Amino acid sequence: MKDNILKELPGVQKNILLKNYTNYKIGGFGKYFFVAKNKESLVLALEFAKKNKLPVFIFGGGSNLLVSDKGFKGLVIKIDILGIEFCGKNVIVGAGVNLAQLANLLAEKGLSGLEWASGIPAATVGGAIFGHAQAFETKMSDSVKEVTVLDIKNLKIKKFTKKQCQFSLKNSIFKKTRKFVIISAVLEFSPKNTEEIKKLIEEFNNYRKNCHPLNFPSAGSTFVNPTAKIKDKKLLIKFPELNEYNRRGIIPAGFLIAKCGLSGKKIGGAQISEKHANFILNLGGAKAKDILALMNLAQKAVKKIFKINLQKEVQLVGF
Repeated sequence: MKDNILKELPGVQKNILLKNYTNYKIGGFGKYFFVAKNKESLVLALEFAKKNKLPVFIFGGGSNLLVSDKGFKGLVIKIDILGIEFCGKNVIVGAGVNLAQLANLLAEKGLSGLEWASGIPAATVGGAIFGHAQAFETKMSDSVKEVTVLDIKNLKIKKFTKKQCQFSLKNSIFKKTRKFVIISAVLEFSPKNTEEIKKLIEEFNNYRKNCHPLNFPSAGSTFVNPTAKIKDKKLLIKFPELNEYNRRGIIPAGFLIAKCGLSGKKIGGAQISEKHANFILNLGGAKAKDILALMNLAQKAVKKIFKINLQKEVQLVGF
């Protein structure tokens, strides 16, 4: 392919450093890069990729990505579809709207339900729906009424009800199938005193400051907290906290990794956080292979000691 194919899609760029678009600040070049600001430009980009036989990767804010040091040899599409429309308790939101900014705007409007998301940097509404983001016992699906998507295969618009989204633990039909691109959503919230909402936001943000390692780049939680129950009596005696986690029905992945003795473990420029072992940090100059090596190390150790398969929450791109 020659550079003149760039003329086929106005706005497309070539050889863009992807690390500048991720929280991890890691990753090589995207061969082609395009920002979709509406559904029409998104369709044009997908048609461009199909015509030139390019693999496609679509993302939102880059908060939950690990991009290969080799980059991505295809078309990277960043969804930047904005717009917020209030209709009583309902809000129609573009997939590219920043989740934290939306949470703070809702607080000003006296609408509750997204306080948990106020401290999540770079996350977008589309990304939160795609990965079924959640925190502080509240899930993105709690607010979702309807999701509008573009079918990648036939480039037609389709609407999904909350039930059709097939939300599960850190998952959705969009993440499972990779057949649809989220364009917008109708979200529903509850009226509440603005000061009470802001107080809750402050409590959540203070918790993150105190308990999460925020001084270095990371993708947040690396692994999904497993819902498996530990039945091994020796493990229950050795790690009595497991009894409480069994009762709750969920085990913090950070607890399992820490009990494997991996807190503070470094490979290259990457480190498993000593403050919260489910965070893998870029201490400066870390390579994607360093992060991935620590992920694999944690998975093997937890599997060996606890017989649990940790599922990566972070999306891998270009590997």
